[in-house]
Amino acid sequence: MRRTGAGVALALLNAAAVVAAAGPRVGSEQKCRSGPTDLVFLIDSSRSVRPHEFRSVTRFIVHILDTLDIGLNATRVGLVQYSSQVRSEFSLNSYGDATGMADAVRRMVPLAQGTMTGLAIRYIIDNAFGERQGDRPEVPNAAVIVTDGRPQDRVAEVAAEARDKGVEIFAVGVARADVASLRAMASPPYEDHVFLVETFDLIHQFGLQFQDKLCGSGADLCAESEHGCRHICESSPGSFRCRCLPGYALDDDGKTCTALDACDWLDHGCEHRCVNAAGSYYCVCPDGQLLQEDAKSCGPCKTAVVDLVLVIDGSKSVRPHNFELVKKFVNEVVDTLDVSERGTRVGLVQYSSRVRTEFTLDQFRSADDIKAAVTKMKYMEKGTMTGLALAHMLDKSFSEAEGARPPARGIPRIGLVFTDGRSQDDISEYAKKAKQAGIVMYAVGVGKALEEELREIASDPPEKHFYYASDFSAIGAIALNLKLDVCPEESQGEVEVKDPCACENLVDFQRAAVTDLDRITQSLAAMSVRLEQLERRLLDGK
Repeated sequence: MRRTGAGVALALLNAAAVVAAAGPRVGSEQKCRSGPTDLVFLIDSSRSVRPHEFRSVTRFIVHILDTLDIGLNATRVGLVQYSSQVRSEFSLNSYGDATGMADAVRRMVPLAQGTMTGLAIRYIIDNAFGERQGDRPEVPNAAVIVTDGRPQDRVAEVAAEARDKGVEIFAVGVARADVASLRAMASPPYEDHVFLVETFDLIHQFGLQFQDKLCGSGADLCAESEHGCRHICESSPGSFRCRCLPGYALDDDGKTCTALDACDWLDHGCEHRCVNAAGSYYCVCPDGQLLQEDAKSCGPCKTAVVDLVLVIDGSKSVRPHNFELVKKFVNEVVDTLDVSERGTRVGLVQYSSRVRTEFTLDQFRSADDIKAAVTKMKYMEKGTMTGLALAHMLDKSFSEAEGARPPARGIPRIGLVFTDGRSQDDISEYAKKAKQAGIVMYAVGVGKALEEELREIASDPPEKHFYYASDFSAIGAIALNLKLDVCPEESQGEVEVKDPCACENLVDFQRAAVTDLDRITQSLAAMSVRLEQLERRLLDGK
């Protein structure tokens, strides 16, 4: 993958989508010949996409293929569909002509599960746009994401990574699609890369929303002075791309250029983000994390105090080797907490056909002791009585007799339920009672876990309180992304809330520091420009 201007892929898709909107098949003389592109379609086939709607999508893709100059030395096309899992239908080097591709598209069967769009974008970064699957390093990359709903996982970070690696992303939303998610995925400018249609039957019309019909035009767009390139404009048939002078980098808009900064040419080692500062740099961390003593790495803010009870599914469907992964997941969550008598307390129950308390909230006072107990935990097997486990958590685990601190002290209570399948008893009553009792509920599902049950267990808003992985090998990523976002306004003496590491204070402090440093950087840059101007005047006067 590589960074490239938006023009080539936009021109290709402009013509392709416009011709596809017209409906009938076109002859070879009408093929879009704006230059080779590696193009991957990423198609949402979640259960919310009905069979006749899915057929509309396949017809749309076939029409697009009809308009492209497809060949191993021309435009290459890959197709990936996703729901709770990702499946490649064909890769960039699978077919050398449109006929074989069209047949493969028509044979495609929807997956009909969840909507893990972030997982799908990760797949195209790691696989679909890899050289083993036919990606060409010297050729522009473009991805067209077609979806009808809100992603069940995070998309902003992984989409930004794809764009940084040179993938131009077009986000097409149908019917129930979430506009904010489309904008989080798409390349800028959004008016060229984000599209909405009311129904799947109208998906062919999205091409009509493109502003220009560049493909096939004989005009030299660079000569017409409308390209907007800050430094250099390079023409190609029916399109153009912008380049920058040496020492500059092309901005995300594909037109303007920015001088390379210290973060680009120094080995800064920042874990999260490097910020240029007048020939030097400093590192910053994401919201809720703190810059560590090495001034480069980030760590969790460990001053928030909570009572956390983990409710772990130990049914026979989990299986022994996967249960070891579950224990590892629990310990990774514990690693993010500040466990102590006056800090966070952790309890754990395991359930199958019955419920067993592995340890109570007041049993251990350190993370190491908790992790040791988790490692020794024995697998129960048998059934999946999630409702019974929720009742146990509410009535016993969060009782003061088992170490929960009194509600009057304002210590947030968090329940985290981990399950791999459908509950064999009713969960509604105690899922509702737990939330009514003020417990913030998180639900983590894997494999055959039901989205409806996870949403019923999770607190509002559900998208921030439930997570899903298609198999146990992926739950480590959930542990890294899981944020128990509960920071008390007051902690009744348990922790000094004015501590600069305390959640909201940390965020405010970091933002203020970054703003001040940016202001200083801008002032220094302006001063540098004025000094250069003064130097030129002095030289001209000699």
